[in-house]
Amino acid sequence: MKQVLTVILFTISLSMAKAQGDYKTALGIRMGPSIPAIKSGISIKHFIGNNAIEGIISFGDAVGLCGLYEIHKPLANTNLKWFIGAGGYAAFNNSSSSIGAAGIVGLDYKFAGLPLNLSLDWKPELNLITKVGFEASTVGFTARFTFK
Repeated sequence: MKQVLTVILFTISLSMAKAQGDYKTALGIRMGPSIPAIKSGISIKHFIGNNAIEGIISFGDAVGLCGLYEIHKPLANTNLKWFIGAGGYAAFNNSSSSIGAAGIVGLDYKFAGLPLNLSLDWKPELNLITKVGFEASTVGFTARFTFK
């Protein structure tokens, strides 16, 4: 009986820890290289079930907007998830504009007990309008404040 109670309590604590790691919406800063069309900027992520939509507003020598649809999958019973997704972007500066497709793959971690989420991702871009080109060096780090 003691062993059954221990297993039940352990299962409940794991499910509570997992629930503490979930979030519905997060807002923060994304830092990345200065080479791609979508550079460092503001990131907002919102979950719809197990999947999320992410918007990135980029500032710098150009202003850009990127929209991504992401599929999130948990890694074991931790607050760490991996994700993969795709979307599009548009960036504008004084002399030209860039419009294209973007992909994303990365890791997403939510601290239990803290309203903090960290992501590390690779977001390659395929520029389609103005000048066709592929930019692969787009690794980014994002820190976000989370909301339930």
